[in-house]
Amino acid sequence: MTDTAIEAAALAKSYGRRGRAALGDCSFRLPAGRVCAVVGPNGAGKSTLLALAAGLFRPTSGTLTVLGTDPAAARERVAYVAQDKPLYPQLSIADTLRLGAELNPGRWDAGVAERVVSEGELDPKNRIRSLSGGQRTRVALALALGKRAELLLLDEPMADLDPLARHQLMGTLMAEAAEHGTTVVMSSHIVGELADACDHLLLVSGGRVRLGGGIDDLVAAHTLVTGRRPLAELAPHTVVESRATGRGLTALIRPEGSVDTGWDAEEPSLEELLLAHLRSPEAPALLTPGTTARAEREVTA
Repeated sequence: MTDTAIEAAALAKSYGRRGRAALGDCSFRLPAGRVCAVVGPNGAGKSTLLALAAGLFRPTSGTLTVLGTDPAAARERVAYVAQDKPLYPQLSIADTLRLGAELNPGRWDAGVAERVVSEGELDPKNRIRSLSGGQRTRVALALALGKRAELLLLDEPMADLDPLARHQLMGTLMAEAAEHGTTVVMSSHIVGELADACDHLLLVSGGRVRLGGGIDDLVAAHTLVTGRRPLAELAPHTVVESRATGRGLTALIRPEGSVDTGWDAEEPSLEELLLAHLRSPEAPALLTPGTTARAEREVTA
């Protein structure tokens, strides 16, 4: 067993003849056993990053290791659910689960796969092509959980589920991960649910990781200040974003020492933290200790 689930150093991926860059100079380390949210705007490179980790693509440059080895070599230990939830439409649900068992001998957990399906009140005889988007998602997650993988890669897994099904499936996913020590990496736009379910964060923007680390550590590294004071007074601190509001000036900062008592200071919410960084792509990146790629640590040491 390795203590690192995914590690990238100067990772880049481009597509097409013109070399359209989806990722560029992307570096981070994800410790094993975490439940990690990958967030960012559309086109930021989230899906590309997950597909690279699943071994579906090869990097254009840089390095990427998964569970201590090459992504292709780690496939048997990884389960991946893509955004479009590709399944064989002509197969029944029962046949789909049977295929999962045959493709994963020695690892397959029929009990958890069948439970995920039954909790959605799905008839195992129904064919995949007859299912709604949310029902297809449930079957895809049943396959992923049934594989008993060490690493689950989930690309927008809950996007087409209704709130009740989303809450129930998220609970199942978190319970299974906690019981078996599974590392979960999922991209999502639902910030509220991420705060409740995840303990680690990767904010991807412009093809690189802008924030990386434990959610509690990242939030604690920032302060939201408000006051009728000039922006220049915040010069000793790293100002991520500043905006004029009805209360004067509001700014998200990374404090360097104590904050002047003339400012009202409070801890930001995760949503405030993410929105500020997304609105300010020029803000310096922050990777907490243990999240920096090993190659970068060696360069800076």
